[in-house]
Amino acid sequence: MKKILIIFLIFCFFTVVMAPASFADEYDTESAAHPLRFLGYVFHPIGVAFDYLLARPAHFLVHQKGLNTLFGYKEDTDRFLKWSEK
Repeated sequence: MKKILIIFLIFCFFTVVMAPASFADEYDTESAAHPLRFLGYVFHPIGVAFDYLLARPAHFLVHQKGLNTLFGYKEDTDRFLKWSEK
């Protein structure tokens, strides 16, 4: 157990020491000052809340066995093959 702990600590040490330093890009006030960007800051959380609170539960209910024929939901079984067909 002690040997595993030592190996883990050595691994953590080298992970921190050998990791390259990362730097954030400089904030550009020219591109961030567009008026519609501020609307995006406001409406994005609203859209995400709509997605998680209404759209995803509705999709879950619609694709259930008994309700899928009522709502006309058909599962797309070959969705991964569409890109390969040419």
